Amino acid sequence: MAASIPIIPAAGPEGAPAVVRDIQHYMRPGLLQLNSLPPLALYVHLPWCLKKCPYCDFNSHEWRSAGGAQELPEARYLDALVADLEAALPLVWGRSVHSIFIGGGTPSLFSPQSIDRLIGDIRARLPLAADCEITLEANPGTFEKDRFRAFRAAGVTRLSVGVQSFNDRHLQALGRVHDRAQALAAVQEAASAFDTFNLDIMYALPGQTLQELEQDMATALALAPPHLSVYHLTIEPNTYFAKYPPAIPEDDQAYAMLDRITEMTGQAGLARYEISAYARPGHACFHNTNYWQFGDYLGLGAGAHSKLSFAHRVVRQARFRDPRLYMDNALAGRAVALDEDVRRADLPFEFMLNALRLREGFALQDFVERTGQSLTAIAGALDEAERKGLITRDLGRVRPTERGVDFLNDLQALFLTD
Repeated sequence: MAASIPIIPAAGPEGAPAVVRDIQHYMRPGLLQLNSLPPLALYVHLPWCLKKCPYCDFNSHEWRSAGGAQELPEARYLDALVADLEAALPLVWGRSVHSIFIGGGTPSLFSPQSIDRLIGDIRARLPLAADCEITLEANPGTFEKDRFRAFRAAGVTRLSVGVQSFNDRHLQALGRVHDRAQALAAVQEAASAFDTFNLDIMYALPGQTLQELEQDMATALALAPPHLSVYHLTIEPNTYFAKYPPAIPEDDQAYAMLDRITEMTGQAGLARYEISAYARPGHACFHNTNYWQFGDYLGLGAGAHSKLSFAHRVVRQARFRDPRLYMDNALAGRAVALDEDVRRADLPFEFMLNALRLREGFALQDFVERTGQSLTAIAGALDEAERKGLITRDLGRVRPTERGVDFLNDLQALFLTD
């Protein structure tokens, strides 16, 4: 599971015409004046999974093969990704890519040979930073011995393993396709194949007690992950759980679970550097940190989103969501279903929505550089946040307090405009 993604407009109807613009459209004069561009990341969406989890609202699609004989359309989808990238190159020309995140769906359904081809095709078309972080999401249900090593050989530098729980009863309630034994084997293989890797854990699960959460955390921490992403189970609209909601722990119990998570991770040497992320020194996820710092990202693949900065505007894009419709359109050079400027008035809130998730907060200069606006745009809200004890600040930086972290939604809402 990728980290929490910045607020993004939904893509238009699947039947809507594609959006095709030339580079001059993005370079025309506008209200903003950005003197420099933020770091650029690349997100690649591989949309298929073995089974749609009942809590999942991501753009993922079950792959049902006919008697096991029908293969994933890996080659055609990779062709579409390359065509999508080539069409987008003028928008990022000359910019280095600092991280690549291959998410889904379940990207580890794709063969190591396909991932090798994908990374090679990207390298041939984009300049990658020397220390470019390349993350692949993996599911223990797709685990085979030496498969993770093959992903490492293909160029992946960081694996993110979607364990969610080590309790078989909870895994079944979450609709996961793996069990505890597969999860343990997958994490052990990840640890042996990668210098850095991430575990996804969920809490406040149906019927979960504080003691069961502690057992999950103890098992996870005993595996010595350099990075841990921990998510509260939320009931999202348009999911199976939204239609048939399970009984989940009350808020007070969920808060107690989060307190225990923070305590246990701290004792294990993992620092909470973001609302949902804990890491050992040197193992924070650069790609997700770039989201939270309001960096740029180019999204390729079915339903992928982009946020791209130009001299006079910040642009949001979304690709066609349906995989087959995406492939047809991308191969024809028109993968983008939505393309619009972010309103100047919305930029402060969008910046704060992300930056305030970080325990270290943000540099005031970054706000100016990445929104093209002066500090007067947020001065009133910062004053109110400080009066309420939600932030601390000095001449160069703003940081959320413990209270600000606990009441993050209230803090972020101060920066909403009419």
